[in-house]
Amino acid sequence: MPTPTFRILCVDDDDDVSLIINTLLHQANSNYEIQSIKTPEEGLRLATIEEFDLYVLDYRYPQMSGINLCRSIRQLHPHTPILFFTGEEREAMRQKALEASAQAYLVKPNDLNKLAATVRRLIGVGEGAGKT
Repeated sequence: MPTPTFRILCVDDDDDVSLIINTLLHQANSNYEIQSIKTPEEGLRLATIEEFDLYVLDYRYPQMSGINLCRSIRQLHPHTPILFFTGEEREAMRQKALEASAQAYLVKPNDLNKLAATVRRLIGVGEGAGKT
């Protein structure tokens, strides 16, 4: 039986952050297929035509808020986990993200050490979840 591949869409306009996410997650599990996109518009376009096991979003983008992106993705994919990985550390922002149906909220760089474990928990690695 083939090993499941877990598809993750990362939407972050910072190339360095995308590289860090890619590196950390690939080190944690070589079966993560991570697609990094810079703009929320492109992320939303991809979410309408492709299936992902997890969305990783930032809170702020120049073009649109991460909250609006989260809500739009949630309408398309009501059960796919959404994780905010953002520099926005105010509790009010965390609450807004969770109210918009995100399952987790991590603050960069403080929560970097929690990223792989949170992704694993959200997509159910080790529990037989995922696609082949």
